[in-house]
Amino acid sequence: MDLIRLGLQLPIFAAPGQPAEGIFPNVVAAARTAEDVGFDSVWVMDHFAQLPWLGSRSEPMLEAYTLLGALAASTTSLNLGTLVTGVTYRNPALVAKMVTTLDVISGGRAICGLGAAWYEEEHAGHGYDFPPTGERLDRLDEALQIVRAMFREELPSFAGRYYRIHDAANWPRPVRPGGPPILVGGGGERRTLRLVAQYADACNVFGDAATVRHKLGVLDAHCGDVGRDPAGICRTRLGTLVLAKTVKEARASLVTLAERRGVDVAELETTVTFGDPGKVAEEVTGLLAAGLDGVIFNVPDPADVEAIALAGATLRPVVDAHR
Repeated sequence: MDLIRLGLQLPIFAAPGQPAEGIFPNVVAAARTAEDVGFDSVWVMDHFAQLPWLGSRSEPMLEAYTLLGALAASTTSLNLGTLVTGVTYRNPALVAKMVTTLDVISGGRAICGLGAAWYEEEHAGHGYDFPPTGERLDRLDEALQIVRAMFREELPSFAGRYYRIHDAANWPRPVRPGGPPILVGGGGERRTLRLVAQYADACNVFGDAATVRHKLGVLDAHCGDVGRDPAGICRTRLGTLVLAKTVKEARASLVTLAERRGVDVAELETTVTFGDPGKVAEEVTGLLAAGLDGVIFNVPDPADVEAIALAGATLRPVVDAHR
């Protein structure tokens, strides 16, 4: 499925201490560069402060949907979405309205990313309840049904244990026929991937090629159980990309990234995709061969538009060859 072939995630917006007025121009430059060099989508995190393994809490973090609306007006062809909206942060009817608004602003380029949420510390710090895992997945189940209905039906109603709507109006209607596609993030084999099979147009998982292959096999089994054609689900994977013109330069960037994140460089090397264009292309080819339709990467410095341009030049031919 060709919904997502090559995506750029932006989890970092600026260095600590950068004036606030310089942050959004960084993001626009990154998105426009991505658009120019062959990325088909840009993604942001639905978090309120920086994650501890990506940087300090004092680093800038922009609210996801406010930012996506601004990017919709600053770009022309990119699909736009979150990886992913935590179900605990917003009523699902509000999510449906927000994503529909994004779809209208962007001319039909919104993707609705949803997940069960996971970051307990953030919930406590910002005053959100953090239910047990089972309840969060139950809430995600209900939220997916509500969002789908509000995208596809004029006045839907739904009564669940946690959420309800009654003749919920959602005007204007989404621009994209059938409403924005829904992506579910996460690789939980018993519940999350089954929810993908039941309700989603796309999924996003993590891991190396062997892990990806296993997770997608589980998804295929769930599709069989619910009578769904697996080919109708776009399968993607999120990772970090450290790419440079030479392996030596890439390794130097990897060392800098390890220092920033406070981890051992050898440990980091096992979890990111790094190297020169040839090495990176080979690794991504292997990931796609594991059953993916597309890949989504973040880069250590989104202000480095040259790195984004090199990523597009390297990876767009790889994903196109995988069709």
